[in-house]
Amino acid sequence: MAGSAREAELLEKAYAYVLENGLSDLSLRPLASAIGSSPRVLLFLFGSKDELVRRLLARAREDELAGPVDAEGVWAWLSDPAHAGLLRLWTEAYARSLSDPSGPWGDFARSTVDDWLRILAAAQPPEVRRTARGRAQRTAVLALLRGAMLDLLATGDRARVGAAVATALDQLT
Repeated sequence: MAGSAREAELLEKAYAYVLENGLSDLSLRPLASAIGSSPRVLLFLFGSKDELVRRLLARAREDELAGPVDAEGVWAWLSDPAHAGLLRLWTEAYARSLSDPSGPWGDFARSTVDDWLRILAAAQPPEVRRTARGRAQRTAVLALLRGAMLDLLATGDRARVGAAVATALDQLT
């Protein structure tokens, strides 16, 4: 039944649930109740709670990768209040991936670093992209955006953090 319409529907509902409630305390019974299913059905469709978590993280990465490709656009996307749930989920999964790499979080942190470096590389001119300076530049931009995202999530101060990002991007790009 893998790949069924019901599986896709429940994955989307579960994804909406974890965007609102997070993953750290995820329990199948409350999740199933909230999305109109049962723990038994979720286990049948996804095999295990860990596999469901893996699928939810993959779903989050899909949303993450659907954003813009230049640094300014990425910041506009990250700072959009509509993405706050995804950013909280991303932060939680990133931290869990670092502290529990053998769990369902696996290589989430490493994979998202690679994802964003590819996105930022695509925005660079080819002659810059292939250089050590280009790699360093996109790594610095990634570090800036991740730090700014954490600051924004902690404080909600869009104006201050946005001004800092704009200033730093002018110097980095």
